[in-house]
Amino acid sequence: MSDDPARPAPDAERVPLEPPSAADSLGAALGGAARRAGLDPAAHATTGAAVWSAMGGWRGILESVLPSLAFVVLFTVTIDPDTRQGNLWLSLGVSVGLAVVFTLARLIAKSPPSAAIGGLLATAGAAVLALVTGRGQDNFVLGFFTNGAYGTAFLVSAIVGWPLIGLAAGYLMGEGTRWRADRRQKRAYTWLSVAWAALFAARLIVQLPLYFAGDVTALGTLKIVMGLPLFAPMLAVTWLVVRSLSPRRES
Repeated sequence: MSDDPARPAPDAERVPLEPPSAADSLGAALGGAARRAGLDPAAHATTGAAVWSAMGGWRGILESVLPSLAFVVLFTVTIDPDTRQGNLWLSLGVSVGLAVVFTLARLIAKSPPSAAIGGLLATAGAAVLALVTGRGQDNFVLGFFTNGAYGTAFLVSAIVGWPLIGLAAGYLMGEGTRWRADRRQKRAYTWLSVAWAALFAARLIVQLPLYFAGDVTALGTLKIVMGLPLFAPMLAVTWLVVRSLSPRRES
């Protein structure tokens, strides 16, 4: 056998690289998504700045609120006392139209259009379902499935010991999954995931009875109230805990 140092080692002497585990892949994906959404510890020194960036600033708030608000207001003012249904075509048309305008504005400004496009697809899909059934409350059905899926994912991840908050925070802060060896961190991330699951569950608990009662005005109003006004404080608390448990290390 040659002792030439430039010669590569035989295959039997090479140490194979282990493929990333499912937790590593999921954590990296969640951390990357959080960073793209604006939660970047290298870019924001304060919690307020991070949360404001994650919400997309004023533009993001308007994109999240205005389509739903327009639907609720127009549906309410056009309700027929006999059928208890508002003008679906007008309400949904304006709602979808606003989502289209926001998407076009982002494309023209050459800013990341992913949030606006996601909102447009969700608004259009919900509108199609409501038009097919002819019931205004069905404009909110897709939101119920979304909240149910997110809430289930957060709860199950906490139960099995791999809380989603920990997976995202670990890779966002450059710690990977090392937080699992720290009992304090793991406990905090578990309870934060449970809290997020409770938020999504609360939306369903409050809004589903209104859906079955056909109260579109109350349902739409509570959807808005339980949206960003609850999301922003929960995000701020989560960010504060993550930053306090995993301070960014300067290279």
